[in-house]
Amino acid sequence: MADSEVERDKQLTQEITENKTDEYLIRLKYLQADFDNYCKQFEKEKEAIMRLANEKLVRDLLVIADDLERAVLVAEHGKIKDGLELLSKNFMKILEKYGLQRIETVGKPFNPYVHEAIAQEQSSEPDGMILEELLSGYTLHGKVIRPAAVKIAGQHLQDGGLE
Repeated sequence: MADSEVERDKQLTQEITENKTDEYLIRLKYLQADFDNYCKQFEKEKEAIMRLANEKLVRDLLVIADDLERAVLVAEHGKIKDGLELLSKNFMKILEKYGLQRIETVGKPFNPYVHEAIAQEQSSEPDGMILEELLSGYTLHGKVIRPAAVKIAGQHLQDGGLE
């Protein structure tokens, strides 16, 4: 009988050991999954911080882009105007490389999510059609960082009179 008890004790010890091993393996898998999720969340947060920092920088650089655009408009023809146009174009290419996109305006219907109506004018165009861009608007990675300031068509004119 002593041998059978010893054998039974060995078997119970082995079962307990196997159960604990299985339990530890399950815990390890959960910990690994938690750690993987933590790493993914950390990367998302890091990316969000980088985008926010880039957004602030790009907003500040838009002032320079606006000044370059105005300088091109007032410059007289010649090498200076050509140089300013090249500088402005290259500057915008660099910003576009980092996700900046200009919002389309003239000839497009007014969209309050991306346009800001600054002025309204009677026109033969349909009401709400953008007639003129007063200040360029931009998105950064699909997020509006500055709405385009625009002039829109107001009361529709037809045959020289109001409809």
